[in-house]
Amino acid sequence: MNLRLGLCCLFKNEPVTFRTTTATALMKLERAQQHGKLSEICLSNAEQLVRAVQTAHRLTIGAFRIMSPLFPRMTHPDVGYSLDDLPQRDAIAGLLAETNRYARQHDIRLSFHPDQFVVLASPHQDVVANSIRELIYQNFLADLIGADVINIHVGGVYGDKEKALQRFCRVFETLPGNLRSRLTVENDDTSYTVRDLLPMCTTLAIPLVYDVHHHRCNPDGLPVEEATGMAGETWKQSGREQYCHLSSPKNGWSGADPKPHADYIDPNDFPTSWRERTMTIDIEAKAKELAVVQVLEYLTRSTTT
Repeated sequence: MNLRLGLCCLFKNEPVTFRTTTATALMKLERAQQHGKLSEICLSNAEQLVRAVQTAHRLTIGAFRIMSPLFPRMTHPDVGYSLDDLPQRDAIAGLLAETNRYARQHDIRLSFHPDQFVVLASPHQDVVANSIRELIYQNFLADLIGADVINIHVGGVYGDKEKALQRFCRVFETLPGNLRSRLTVENDDTSYTVRDLLPMCTTLAIPLVYDVHHHRCNPDGLPVEEATGMAGETWKQSGREQYCHLSSPKNGWSGADPKPHADYIDPNDFPTSWRERTMTIDIEAKAKELAVVQVLEYLTRSTTT
């Protein structure tokens, strides 16, 4: 089986936990105190990241999506900071390097998926500026740990889908080269389909992360197998393994709203055509590693029967 299954950010039962803080809490402190508190949190999160990739390997999980606020509030306009500002910066950097080494040694693919407020197609310059700042931060972390994917959505349509895509393209061209080389886009469940994104992905050589749940919620006439193959072609330009997302609807496909994710994956939602492909599949399920292990067991059983 050439499928690599991925876990998204957090664990359900395993003893891996990440810390955070708020800008409000930090602003009550003097600047040196802020840096001291942030240093402790970032050190703890760096330690937990090493544990996360080790745990993923133990569970036969081949990819791990890293939570965006690994270094919380780093890009905040009032309490933002750099790694050099933190008293424990050397220890933090050493742990990130350890994550990089372990992931490479055990072939664990690492990625980021910035929050929904990262919108390069926005007509508002402040939103775009904040989005770029966040992407540069995640690219900085990706450099240190060896992540090869930073995946985003295009965002809203803003009354004109074509103009929104044009704005995305213009902003994309201004990004640093190593960030552009990691950036991917994903079809969503309301606005942008696979068919909408393929021309842009081909022109700009941006790989398309195919989310089959989103495609089923927001269809464009392409069968799943064809959409998978067309998305796969965009990855060949970069020489990287195709990336896809899989989830099941919380209330089933006959429910009022099929968009919310279920705790586990319904085996009927796993595309048959994916079994013969080489790809990474992030399992977007509320039960986290339990859901990934369940899919692994399902695929193993179905392969041997």
